[in-house]
Amino acid sequence: MKKIVVLFLSIAFLVSCGSAKVVNEARKTMNGDWQLTSITYPGNAQNVQVSLLNDIPAPCLENSTWVFVSNNNTGSYEPSGMTCDTNTEFFIWSIDGSNAAMGNYDLMFKPTNEDHKSEMGNKGYRLNLTNLSQDQMVWEQTVQFEGKPFTIRMNFNKI
Repeated sequence: MKKIVVLFLSIAFLVSCGSAKVVNEARKTMNGDWQLTSITYPGNAQNVQVSLLNDIPAPCLENSTWVFVSNNNTGSYEPSGMTCDTNTEFFIWSIDGSNAAMGNYDLMFKPTNEDHKSEMGNKGYRLNLTNLSQDQMVWEQTVQFEGKPFTIRMNFNKI
């Protein structure tokens, strides 16, 4: 019985260390400049009006430039578009690997001021990090719309 407990604890330790390593690698991969190239709505009509991240219209986020700094988990982005407010927005971020065993990573995203101090208290956003490579990244968020799941997909390319 003692050997079974030791074996179970050893496996649990290896899995937790493995997920921490993967999260650290993901943080390093995210470091740098990215462009949000498109926002899509898989399985849903494309003519919906969606606002994201503190009520910014989705078209204002398409083609925006994002900067992720992995050594202190801060970042910024600049909305784009002729009719959009193009003030630089700031945030802090982290990757939650608590469901790493199932291959599921969440991106925790919290808007801040320029000094990276939150003005929203403990409020922020949890987005699913569905794809991350050296040159592409995809975030998804599923919300309820008219009583049905509605998926928002944000596609990034590394600059």
